[in-house]
Amino acid sequence: MKNILVTGGSGFIGSNFIRFLLSESSFNGRVVNVDKLTYAGNQENLTGLEEEFPGRYAFEKKDICDKENMRTIFEKYDFDAVCHFAAESHVDRSIVDPDAFIMTNIIGTYMLLEEVRRKKDTRPVHFHHVSTDEVYGSLGENGFFTETTPYRPNSPYSASKASSDHLVRAYGKTYGLSVTTSNCSNNYGPYQFPEKLIPLIIENALCENPLPVYGDGKNIRDWLYVTDHCRAVWMIMQHGKRGGMYNIGGQCEKENIEVVKTICDRLDDMRPLASGKSRQELITFVKDRPGHDRRYAIDFTKLKNELGWTPKESFDTGIEKTIKWYLDHKDWVERVKSGEYRSWIKQQYGD
Repeated sequence: MKNILVTGGSGFIGSNFIRFLLSESSFNGRVVNVDKLTYAGNQENLTGLEEEFPGRYAFEKKDICDKENMRTIFEKYDFDAVCHFAAESHVDRSIVDPDAFIMTNIIGTYMLLEEVRRKKDTRPVHFHHVSTDEVYGSLGENGFFTETTPYRPNSPYSASKASSDHLVRAYGKTYGLSVTTSNCSNNYGPYQFPEKLIPLIIENALCENPLPVYGDGKNIRDWLYVTDHCRAVWMIMQHGKRGGMYNIGGQCEKENIEVVKTICDRLDDMRPLASGKSRQELITFVKDRPGHDRRYAIDFTKLKNELGWTPKESFDTGIEKTIKWYLDHKDWVERVKSGEYRSWIKQQYGD
């Protein structure tokens, strides 16, 4: 693979993946980042890459739902592979306004698959689709999601991702495209937009604001450090069975309240409050959101056995790195929160 299209490459996981490809992997080709730059897409996430890797990184501000835009991109670059991260991904937003989720996650995926299909006979392109464990629904107290777990999405977000998963599989079967899909557990790490649990709690705790926790706080998620996820995706793209589906998990189940308390305790050690109080006193339980899945847990045995992948970061090491990153990048957080970045994007690229 010498030319890779990364969709949503200015977002949280996408930007980490591009940095991983250029800095830490065996890849020595070119990455083309296509991103619409919505609220969660931030070009600051990739500052300096064009200078550090001349000729190996290009950015295109395009909407994957626009057929003509995608046709232009595929004609301009000779892609060997697509890694498809671009997605609306926040469950709460999907409940309030599902429209963008249907468009980006379903129609956008369809547009990309159509371009890959069009190129099939002249320049075959491998398509890797990045999805979520939320397509499986909710687990009970025991058991794990596997690649054969039936889909039971419970939110507009997870339903839109389930639909795109099925499209990818169908295009592989019907048109003979080279495709792979990965379903990952909850990611955390640098550059995550501060509406998700971990960066939201870090920021609120630093500002001594209430720390909102849904319901009783005992919803369980399997946490995966973002660089471990990037490494798994790259392994699957290179060596995964074509047409295959792989679960990526952190082997790290935590109740939400445990995650919040851990962040409070770490910040109390790193940046004690002047009052001497514990930040755990800021925890505020709020009304649970509709359709809130109780537990997710991933079985990544297939990925481990076939490709030899296991996570390198424990939750202790990963959360330590994540908190330190946010402490060291307060300016980034403030710009993202203030809307200053959105104004800059409008000046640079237009609406």
